[in-house]
Amino acid sequence: MAETTRSLDFPPCRCDARRVTTALPEAPPAPDPAAPPLRSVAALVHPGVSVFELGIACEVFGVDRTPEGLPAFDLAIATEHPGTIPTDQSVDLCVRRGLDALAGADLVIVVPSNRGTRPAPAVVHALQDAVRAGARVMSMCSASFILARAGLLDGRRSTTHWHHAEAFRAEFPDIELVPDVLYVEDGPIATSAGTAAGIDLCLHLVRRSHGPAAAVGIARRMVVPPQRDGGQAQYVRTPVTAGPADTLAGLLEWALAHLDEELSVTRLARRAAMSERTFARRFRDETGMTPHQWVQQQRILLAEQLLEDGGMGVEEVARRTGFGSGAMLRHHFARIRRTTPLAYRRTFAGS
Repeated sequence: MAETTRSLDFPPCRCDARRVTTALPEAPPAPDPAAPPLRSVAALVHPGVSVFELGIACEVFGVDRTPEGLPAFDLAIATEHPGTIPTDQSVDLCVRRGLDALAGADLVIVVPSNRGTRPAPAVVHALQDAVRAGARVMSMCSASFILARAGLLDGRRSTTHWHHAEAFRAEFPDIELVPDVLYVEDGPIATSAGTAAGIDLCLHLVRRSHGPAAAVGIARRMVVPPQRDGGQAQYVRTPVTAGPADTLAGLLEWALAHLDEELSVTRLARRAAMSERTFARRFRDETGMTPHQWVQQQRILLAEQLLEDGGMGVEEVARRTGFGSGAMLRHHFARIRRTTPLAYRRTFAGS
C-alpha cells in the first residue's frame, strides 16, 4: 500500500499505488495495529552526511523522553566503515557502529549526503536484508537517490526535494516520482522531501506505531507542528514565466497588474492583436503553459504574498487576486498547493 495524505485541513486518505481509495478518520485515538513496531532505529550515514537531517533523526529518536510518558527509542548511528567521516559542514563525525546496526532495526533512516553518493554493495545488501527482515526504511531529501540505486524504489512511488526532481527523473525514469508532496509511504519504504519534511515523516511514523499523543508530545518538545500531512505541497516559488517571453513580455506585465480582472483568452488575444488560435500557440511556445494555467499560477503566487503579509481577510485576498470569492480561492489553493489559505497564512505570515 502506498500512502500519502492530503492537506492540513483535510482528513488523511489511504491510497493505493496509483490513486486515493478510502478516507481515514482524523486523529486516530490509538496506534495503527497494522503498523510495524518502532523501537530500534538505525541512522545510516555516508561521508559528506548532512548535519541537519542527521540532527532530525537524533532529535526525534535519540532523546530520552520517557519521564514524560513518551516512547523510548534505541538509536544507533551507523556507516559502512566505522570511524571518523566528514560532514557537509566544517565538523567531522565519529561513527562507532557498522552495518551490523541495521540488522534487527525496526526503522532504518538513510541520511542524505552528496547527491551523487552511490551505495557500496555491502550497503545495498544490508538495506535489502533489513527490508526482508521486516524493517521499514526511510530516506530524507536527496537520500532517495541512494534508495533508488539500491533497488529499494523499484515499482514504488517516491518523492525527493523539489530541487532534485528533474535529476531524479532523468536517472530513474521507471520510478514513479511524486515531486510536490512532503513525503510518500509505499509499503515498507518511505521517502521525504527536503530538510524539514524529514521531521514530518519521522513524526508520521511515530504516530502510526505509537499513536497521535506520542507524536504530539515529541513535536511539542521540538517546537514544531505535530502534523503536516504528506500530501501537502512542498512550498516552491514558481517563476513568473516558464521561459523567456519576447513577443508577449509586455502583455504578461500588463496581465500581472490586472489579475483582479477577467483575463480570458479572448481578451488577452485581443490585447496582443492576434487571433485566439495564434495567441494560444504563441503563448504556450513562449511560457510553456496555456494562458489559463499561467493566469491561475500568477493568481496563486499573488495570493501567497497577500496571505504572508497578513493584512487582508480571505475574501479580500480572493477579490484582489481575481478568484472572486473565498470559496473559489480555497478551491484553487487546495488543488494547486494542497493546503488551505488559512493554513498557509498560519505557516508563513510574517516570515
